[in-house]
Amino acid sequence: MNSDSVGKEKLTLKTYTDTKNRWGAIKYTKTAIYASIIDDHETLTQESKDTARLINAGAEKVLWVQSPPGELKEVLPMAVDRLSNLRGIIVEGNSAIEFLKPDIVIFVSGRHGGALKKSAERVLETADIILFEDEPSMKLPEKAKRFKVVFTPVSGFGECLDYIQKLLK
Repeated sequence: MNSDSVGKEKLTLKTYTDTKNRWGAIKYTKTAIYASIIDDHETLTQESKDTARLINAGAEKVLWVQSPPGELKEVLPMAVDRLSNLRGIIVEGNSAIEFLKPDIVIFVSGRHGGALKKSAERVLETADIILFEDEPSMKLPEKAKRFKVVFTPVSGFGECLDYIQKLLK
């Protein structure tokens, strides 16, 4: 998923809280010098953390992967393996797409267009679903299904959720 203040957590929460599946999540943060997989409940449940929102939405297990880009290829599969007993795993972070083979790639376009990071451009090219509130200014891939949604307050996700459920069957 992409775009920092657009409501990707709300989409994530809505997508999985509407299902009865056991699910987990991985939050990726780029660091400069070390790699780690954090599973400490006290750290993950801090009120200001994205990980806390995922836990509060019903994620059975959440991991916070911190890694320099060069080490992500090694550490990310370890995190996925730790959640492999769950029905679904949400991975937040553009760079993760380069090292995983996800069933569905959802690109969340921020408001007001703007330039994309290189990692976001690569994710956009592979997206199965593109969500946007304001019509994106960038060229969108033909294969991706597009849904116009509102992030605050959350609305317009019904058709998208139905589509995701069809893709997952």
